[in-house]
Amino acid sequence: MSSISLSDRHQPFVDTRTGAGVLARITRMAVRYRARLLIGILGTVAAALSQLLIPRFMGQAVDGIHGLLQAATLWNPATRHGLLMVALGLLGASVGRGLFMALYMQQGEALGQRLAYSLRLAYYEKLQHLSFSYHDRVHTGDLMTRGMLDVEGVRMFVNFGLLRTFYLAVLIGFGTYQLVVTDPLMALVAVSFVPVVGWRAIVSRLQLRESWYQLQKRMSILTRVMDENLSGIRVVRAFTSQDHEMHKFDRASRRALLLARKRIRIRVQNTTVMTMTYYASMCLVLLVGGLKVMNGEATVGRLTEFLAFMTILQLPVRQLGMMVNAFARASSSGQRLFEVLDQEPDVADKPGAPALSLTRGELRFEDVSFAYRTDDGDSVALRGVSFAVGPGQTLGIVGPPGAGKSTIAHLVPRFYDVTGGRVSIDGQDIRDVTLDSLRNAVGVIQQDSYVFTSALERNVAYGDPWADRDRIARAASSAQLATWVRSLPLGYRTLVGERGVSLSGGQRQRLSIARSVMLRPPFMIFDDSTAAIDAGTEQRIRASLREVTRQCATIIIAHRLSSLMHADEILFLDQGQVVERGSHAQLLALGARYAALYELQARRTTAAADSEDAGHAPGNGAAADPPAAVPAAADTGVPFVEGAPGAEQVAANGGNGAAHGGNGAATTVGAAGGRS
Repeated sequence: MSSISLSDRHQPFVDTRTGAGVLARITRMAVRYRARLLIGILGTVAAALSQLLIPRFMGQAVDGIHGLLQAATLWNPATRHGLLMVALGLLGASVGRGLFMALYMQQGEALGQRLAYSLRLAYYEKLQHLSFSYHDRVHTGDLMTRGMLDVEGVRMFVNFGLLRTFYLAVLIGFGTYQLVVTDPLMALVAVSFVPVVGWRAIVSRLQLRESWYQLQKRMSILTRVMDENLSGIRVVRAFTSQDHEMHKFDRASRRALLLARKRIRIRVQNTTVMTMTYYASMCLVLLVGGLKVMNGEATVGRLTEFLAFMTILQLPVRQLGMMVNAFARASSSGQRLFEVLDQEPDVADKPGAPALSLTRGELRFEDVSFAYRTDDGDSVALRGVSFAVGPGQTLGIVGPPGAGKSTIAHLVPRFYDVTGGRVSIDGQDIRDVTLDSLRNAVGVIQQDSYVFTSALERNVAYGDPWADRDRIARAASSAQLATWVRSLPLGYRTLVGERGVSLSGGQRQRLSIARSVMLRPPFMIFDDSTAAIDAGTEQRIRASLREVTRQCATIIIAHRLSSLMHADEILFLDQGQVVERGSHAQLLALGARYAALYELQARRTTAAADSEDAGHAPGNGAAADPPAAVPAAADTGVPFVEGAPGAEQVAANGGNGAAHGGNGAATTVGAAGGRS
């Protein structure tokens, strides 16, 4: 089975900005299925030629009957034999036409489905390779519409456009030749409708192409509205916004409806003009042919032959509107598809790039800067960030929202390319190695824990679908998920609902941790991956992961300081820059922003504990969080309270303080410096 290769899609066959260019490219794709296309074309030609025999046999039959009526005897054996042969020929032509038409329709539909299948796979494959930056700019609803409705528009072109064009061309071309040989004047009258029909077809195709393009765009908006509504249905219900959502959906649907009405009006108007022109030509044939018969210049059979030919053309002419619509829809749908297929990923392997070679297992950021591309320009996320983390070491990263913490997590597996400096592993710039080898070496547990609609074991083993149950169970145990799974009736075979709606936020995050831990990558990045997990469970998870990450270079990004206080080095980011760095004890001694946040979280925890003690004692065997944190302690369970009253003032009082000198002291910096 033929398929559409990525290399072919990267080099458009023709200019897809024009309708003709799009249709030529679709035709080129259809040519890949040579056998089916050839059989379909031969069936089309044979069906048209068989149908053209019918008017000739009908004319001969009429002349034969007319001769019988004028003959002295109605039972002339030779005449009767001639009529019998004409009848058999007419029957054979009709049967042949039916069989060949069935072959043409079957092969045309099969070819269209094959093309749609390959195009759908190519489109889906392309989406898997496009960079994060592309998905940041394009809405999911629009991509879904292109992958379904636009592929369907291209599929219909093969049968109702490409092959039917061959059918109509043979029917009119050979039919006209046959009529011209018989009677040039009547032939000219019979095909006089063709120029008018051709002109209207061209005009309507141009009008419909633009109409179809706009309609598909509005259908994308409609899909987007529905996708957002269904994804956020709990928010909609919580705020009782059903009426607002219905109004929004109705507005988008009405716009699509108005454009659909315009498209139907164009199609009906042009089809009406084509049909009227055809019937006018038929009337002229009857008039001119009747006069010729009256003057003895033509036989009744010849007039019948011309009228039969016009009757045969009736259905194809009425279907011209459908053909023009198929051409218009295919050109607009194809253009939308090729806009995606011809996209070059911003992040891709260099030609001949080698696989990542691990020696020491050290990750370095060397004066890294990065900016996100937006419609309004570049949005700077990192400025001159430098650090290094090796095997068995842990780097903690903390800072206010929007400081660039998650951006660091995205740059290590090369979801985006840096705009300045470089990221290296064992001295190798990650832009110089293959993406597969790099991402196999980096495990990222993201703050947005996505869960697939599948069994729990398939979600945990997503990175290695052939993993055995023991490996899955060990990974789940490391993420403190095993006890809960064992309580389920179906255990690891339990089906998780769409996007993990049947799981709590903490369960989704633990499942995400188990998914990455199972692969045992040499680099582990926890991007606020325990935010929805209580402090006690988080401590148990971290204790379980110590053995797993013993030989890993680990980066922990968190808002809750207890998640990263044990790190060998902690970076405090603000506005994309490292403003403080050092160990937990060193940063506390520095008394700047990190210390202010730590003090705030400790104060909040103390207040919460005092309030609980005053109200009621902890029940059901639950242990209360410690009321305060010892500065040098590694695990405190203290939550990171953002946006709390007084937080800004505390940070301001401690921020930008004088750097504490001395060996091993933490530092306050205005830009990223070397490793402390």
